[in-house]
Amino acid sequence: MRISLKWLADYVALPADPTELARRLTMAGLEVEGVERPGEALSGVVVATILASTKHPNADKLSVTSIDFGSGTPLQVVCGAKNYQVGDLVPLATVGTRLPGGLNIEKSDKRGVESFGMLCSARELGISEQADGLLILDPALPVGTPIARALGLDDVIFEVNVTPNRPDALCHLGIAREVATLLGTTVKSPLEKVAGQGASSLGGVSVRIDDPTRCLRYAAKIIEGVKVAPSPAWLQQRLTACGVRAINNLVDVTNYVMLEVGQPLHAFDLDQLAGSQIVVRLPKGAETLKTLDDKVRTLHPDDLVIADRDRAVALAGVMGGATSEVTAATTRVLLESATFAPGAVRRTAKRHALHSESSHRFERGTDLSAVAQVAERAAALIAELGGGRVLPGLIDVYPHPKQPLSIDLRPSRVSEVLGVEVPMAEQERILETLGFVFSGQQRWQVPAARVDVTGEEDLIEEVARIRGYESIPVALPRGLGALAPAKPEVQAERIIRRALAGLGIDEVVNYSFVSPAELEAFGALDQAITLTNPLSVEQSVMRTTLFASLVPNVVRSARHQAAGVRFYEWGRSYRPDPQGGQGSRPVAFETQQVAGVLWGLREGARTWTAKDAACDFYDAKGAVQSVLQALHIEGATYEPLESSWYHPRAAASVKVSGVTLGTVGELHPRAAKRLEAPAGVFLFQLEVDALVKAAKLVPKAVGLGKFPAVLRDIALVVKLELPHQQIQAMIAEVGRPLVEDVQLFDVYTGAQIAAGHKNVAYALRYRAPDRTLTDAEVYQVHERIVAEVNTRLGGSVRKAE
Repeated sequence: MRISLKWLADYVALPADPTELARRLTMAGLEVEGVERPGEALSGVVVATILASTKHPNADKLSVTSIDFGSGTPLQVVCGAKNYQVGDLVPLATVGTRLPGGLNIEKSDKRGVESFGMLCSARELGISEQADGLLILDPALPVGTPIARALGLDDVIFEVNVTPNRPDALCHLGIAREVATLLGTTVKSPLEKVAGQGASSLGGVSVRIDDPTRCLRYAAKIIEGVKVAPSPAWLQQRLTACGVRAINNLVDVTNYVMLEVGQPLHAFDLDQLAGSQIVVRLPKGAETLKTLDDKVRTLHPDDLVIADRDRAVALAGVMGGATSEVTAATTRVLLESATFAPGAVRRTAKRHALHSESSHRFERGTDLSAVAQVAERAAALIAELGGGRVLPGLIDVYPHPKQPLSIDLRPSRVSEVLGVEVPMAEQERILETLGFVFSGQQRWQVPAARVDVTGEEDLIEEVARIRGYESIPVALPRGLGALAPAKPEVQAERIIRRALAGLGIDEVVNYSFVSPAELEAFGALDQAITLTNPLSVEQSVMRTTLFASLVPNVVRSARHQAAGVRFYEWGRSYRPDPQGGQGSRPVAFETQQVAGVLWGLREGARTWTAKDAACDFYDAKGAVQSVLQALHIEGATYEPLESSWYHPRAAASVKVSGVTLGTVGELHPRAAKRLEAPAGVFLFQLEVDALVKAAKLVPKAVGLGKFPAVLRDIALVVKLELPHQQIQAMIAEVGRPLVEDVQLFDVYTGAQIAAGHKNVAYALRYRAPDRTLTDAEVYQVHERIVAEVNTRLGGSVRKAE
């Protein structure tokens, strides 16, 4: 919303420093995003009169003029324009001026004649695209007046970011009310009280509301004998300052009053309304309407329209129709001032992709109580600028008058919530200046324009923001000695994210809805939840696995020639309730998961240390292991897994104490083909709830051993299909309590090993907590381990050759 300070000064006294005012408004919740000073670019340009003009002696298209710009000494200026006469007032850019287009004005020689300045067109001043001659100014202007002041550009414009819950601030009067409250002054409103409710007809014109739920109130004024003409300069200047194009005096008044008080208006050519009737209704059948943008629109059954006796003439609250617009031939005007339901206007504007200044305000809510007053204000301006006569009386159809909302505000509650004493007199001053009316017994009547105020807390917030949030003391709530610790799931999330980031795996955020084809590639489409109102076919089902989002990330990256990707996502997957959500059961279940995908070069690019080294299964497994270690989850096992998601040669489920934490493996070739994914995509997916239950978020520290360790290696020949973890677990069990650690460091198959067997080598670390071990003790345990390998695993110790 653009706010002109020159205009704003009509309603409230302003401080000398606009920058400080902008800061105060921003701190009160109306952020001033920008401050413009349009007159600064025209410094050095003044109003001048042409005293004389003669033909240039050396150029047929140039003239030599004598210019009076108020200094007492005429200037000689060479000019190429022909649209002026001696005595005209024109803009003069004096020597040393820099025009908005970047042109520097200097003393120059024009074909042998000196020129001391430049006479300017509107385009050269940057105020219009017209460049067909000099800008001829109002003859009443004093010579020497700075052109910015002469054209009304000596203004300061605030670009105010008005949040959707504050429609009352979408006008100059609303901002003036805020300024007055901040500065402790008063507001001068342009609206006058209108006594009584009007009738439903006037001067042969009638108004009927067929849908009072969508049109809450409709007021109209009749103005006769108007003459359509350009608006006066002051009105055009104010509209231009706010970014609105001037059209003619009648239409400009409706825009002016909307920017002034926030109520959208519309002017109909009364002679174009069949039967002199206004009917607010829904469309009939396949009705069409040609709007002011010259587009013929097929009306939806839910569109509220303004109609005459025969046809629709406007989209209510959005845009008028071309058949009843004001033209140069208009002499009688019906002026509309109404209130429409925000939801109805929003749906219509979105349906027709037609956002207007009117719909912007109606969608947020307008002042229902000011409809009649605004109609009177605008009608008086039209009569003043259009030379017409306003018919006495007012059409005001108000089917269900709405009583103002009243809210109890306990003065002590204000101080209690804000944590600082706020005197009763200060509370009353703030609220009364903002337009709230005290009705006694701690009750405040809420202005109809303040649709955001519905309870006591809202009134307290009004007091807080006007006083300044910086006045609220910074302190912990009373009785709170220490902050409560974060919930386990929050702690686990931080640890997991930190662990994955430490591995160089980047987080991605995807939509929870995916394409059916993406789920079908994973064999999970039959479990998917279909959306009833999807954004597109490609986003029509809820994902049952995060892989349906992550693998397409890899595909897009590969198409953009990425050498490798390492992504993870923290999100939810969805599955329907097998019982259909009967009783108290939800229709669907959400599962919090963390999943990752690795593909391409391990380092993400070719490096001299590991040229072209590609990611493999163990990179994905290592990422899982890093997460488990960060959560201090011990004893995890990796068991073979058969899944439509994973390649049969590299797939495992991750378990701890029989509970499945997740899965890890290589993308199945069938899924890769359907998704057009490259080869060698490795995935992992972990269940967050299971991780939190298994995690030791507050680990216990274990002291370092006081006695030295004894290291021994053991090489075993076992069957090829025997899992490493089974061997490792048996060694740890048999060697307990002296075997402190068991690590696999070599696996070998070859000519020296029997077919169907493998050689696995382990490093064992022996240590006792209370003494230094002897060789005999270590030898005894070591031999027992060898014996158990032979007995329980059918293996043997490999002998050196």
